[in-house]
Amino acid sequence: MNKGTAIVGFMLSFSSGAGLTWGVARHQQAELSTPSVGSELAGPSSSPIPIGSDDPAWGNTAAPVTVVVISDFECPYCSRVTPTLARIEKEYGPERLRVVWKNNPLPNHPGARPAAEAGAAVHALGGDFWKFHDLAFGHQRELTRENFSRWAAEAGVDASRFDAELKTPRAAAKVDRDLAFARQIRANGTPHFRINGKALSGAQPFDKFKALIDEQLAAADALAKTGVPGASLSVELTKTNFKATPEPERSKAPPAAPVDTTTWKVPVHADDPVEGPADALVTVVEFSDFQCPYCVKVGPTLERLRQEYPNDVRVVWKDLPMSFHARAKPAALLARFAYEERGNEGFWKMHDALFANQKDLEEAGLSRIAESLGLDERRARAALTSKRFAEKVDQSAALAGDFAIVSTPQFVINGRRLSGARPYEEFKRLVDEQLATARGLVDKGVRRADVFRELMKSAKPAPEPEKKTVAPPTRENPSRGPQKARVTITEFSDFQCPYCSRVTGTVEQILATYPKDVKVVWRHLPLSFHRDAPLAAEAAQEAFAQAGNDGFWRYHDTLFRNQKALGRPDLERYAREQGLDMARFNAALDSRKHQAHVERDSEEAKRAGIPATPGFVINGYFVSGAYPFDTFDRLVRRALEGG
Repeated sequence: MNKGTAIVGFMLSFSSGAGLTWGVARHQQAELSTPSVGSELAGPSSSPIPIGSDDPAWGNTAAPVTVVVISDFECPYCSRVTPTLARIEKEYGPERLRVVWKNNPLPNHPGARPAAEAGAAVHALGGDFWKFHDLAFGHQRELTRENFSRWAAEAGVDASRFDAELKTPRAAAKVDRDLAFARQIRANGTPHFRINGKALSGAQPFDKFKALIDEQLAAADALAKTGVPGASLSVELTKTNFKATPEPERSKAPPAAPVDTTTWKVPVHADDPVEGPADALVTVVEFSDFQCPYCVKVGPTLERLRQEYPNDVRVVWKDLPMSFHARAKPAALLARFAYEERGNEGFWKMHDALFANQKDLEEAGLSRIAESLGLDERRARAALTSKRFAEKVDQSAALAGDFAIVSTPQFVINGRRLSGARPYEEFKRLVDEQLATARGLVDKGVRRADVFRELMKSAKPAPEPEKKTVAPPTRENPSRGPQKARVTITEFSDFQCPYCSRVTGTVEQILATYPKDVKVVWRHLPLSFHRDAPLAAEAAQEAFAQAGNDGFWRYHDTLFRNQKALGRPDLERYAREQGLDMARFNAALDSRKHQAHVERDSEEAKRAGIPATPGFVINGYFVSGAYPFDTFDRLVRRALEGG
């Protein structure tokens, strides 16, 4: 399950039309602290709730509280409760909480069963189930076979293997087993939860989950004092609670998740492209991506709004090219060039042309689009490498990050959030509500042109990024980059953590982007459920002792390339291949020479409140998880600006 992100100052509900939801960001962060799904997560067979290696899970197997999520990928209430689960994971962490997924595709949701089988196939093939989970919930109205294949690929599964797996009976059999269990416990609706066996039905608020989890943590503490081993606490409590749990109520529909009613202070800048009158009473700020298919789909809805409210609605464009859309940023740069050349009219013509030719945004395609609009081809090509245009696009994306806007399309309507390619009626409802408020201000004497400014006076600014304070590094901490760099990124990591491995490319990209300004300092945080991680950390530290920073980072890269082979013989083989003094190397491992240093790093992480890996402190700003480059880049820029 995904992780809550520290930089989010407010809870966002999933949107069934969003191209990439906040769930994904949350997922990327939560994963950091989780063991990989598979056999190591299999629960004891004595539990009345069967949990096996074919059940996707987050958290430590020995956690004292297990939350079993029985859910349906097409159920809107299941989608709405996902941010609540993210908050729970963030609050309790993987040492105290384990979350296990089971399917219950309802018969009135035709896309739910195929999605469940696709998710089971992704998990069976060793892919990132939670990535698939987030994409499915983010696109609830797009549960098609084509999308399942695409999401499986994004989750790290080879397309041919995925297709072959779905042709076997295995995925269907897994879903059938889950359905049989749901029937057994009479979980007739979704979502349904069992918290150490205790039932909780519906998209309940955070406090309901917290009350049950806290109760079970207290019960686990009491049970541990009687001598029950920690790894057995959840099972023993589940045995007791499961017997005592009454049948879940079937008459109540799950309550809707609360709507975000905050008015957010998202600024409109003088050089933002705008369509609509300057004195419009309603301002629709659109964060969008020219390569996002959902941004295209919402276009007719926005056009209908402009036609129905010609004097009262204006649309303001903000760029948010997603990192996985390789041609989104070049398209944004070209649109910026059109804006500079021909103002708002030129921008919106380019906007329409880019969306109309979304599958042809390579360099040649962009040139054809520019030529078709009568723009100078040479200057248009130069715009694609212009730092001036790139800076504006990056500023817009950074603003989105400040407000934890991580998906496209996203809208802020007079400060009120609306996520995804929603139906026209949802836009109209919010526009009408805001129109009524705006007209009330006009009746009180506020000029139409000043209404938006007046609303923003009392709006809530972007939340500050989370901060952590860590002690300065010592000479024993490996580092990369200039020693007097203006920005220091302290990375707490674990050589057996798959998410630590995934983020190495992002760290490389940051160092390449800021070669004179960024230094990365390594600190060890081997997690308790990664049995090979502590000795691997000590081995890497010995490589540093013998060969300095260069030796450490070579050994670091080797360990991450070979994460499934981190036993003592493997560590010795890597050291031998890199020319280390084997007598010194073996003596260091035998004597646990570097154990104290590794433990000091881990204690520093604990003191700073960093429980998971990978964790990064960027001049005090905290990032917990394998986030994409843009997240790190935003905070590095903020640090360089002295924020």
